[in-house]
Amino acid sequence: MTKPVFPQGASRPTLCFRQAGFADLAAMLAVVSDAQQALKAQGVDQWQNGYPNEAVLSEDIAAGGAYVLLRDGLLIGTMALLPGPEPTYQVIDGCWLTKGPYFVIHRLAVHSRFKGAGVAARMLEEAEKRCLREGIPSLRVDTHHDNQPMRRFLEKNGFLPCGEIRLEDGAPRIGFEKIL
Repeated sequence: MTKPVFPQGASRPTLCFRQAGFADLAAMLAVVSDAQQALKAQGVDQWQNGYPNEAVLSEDIAAGGAYVLLRDGLLIGTMALLPGPEPTYQVIDGCWLTKGPYFVIHRLAVHSRFKGAGVAARMLEEAEKRCLREGIPSLRVDTHHDNQPMRRFLEKNGFLPCGEIRLEDGAPRIGFEKIL
């Protein structure tokens, strides 16, 4: 990825990654809605059934697992980072890389105006830092089979596809894991 070029005299944008609070909920929902529209435009059936919604994001916030990335005070990315075990990861048609503790990334979304600007990579970097601080050796995530941009992003960032998992509603997803 190329680094952004800033006009002469322009300052670099200020990025802030932090835990989300309920005051962030409306902006988080706006980013998720934008991501849902982007997936729909790509013909990807992921997140097209009203998920994730306000109740899900509120649960992430209440659990202390919701995080946001702000650029000059504007919320441009959001994700959930939660400790395992993840119930839907208990059965996999394949094999996870590790058997020990892990963190899970869910609901990673970046506003389309900032795609390709390193926002998701920055959030992933922060997730990895938290894992390492807490002595957790791996990070897991899943995505829709048709979500090619996310699949490429994960593989580019060191995640390996481990097999197919099933969500609570039976929908198939590809499970990825990265050993830190």
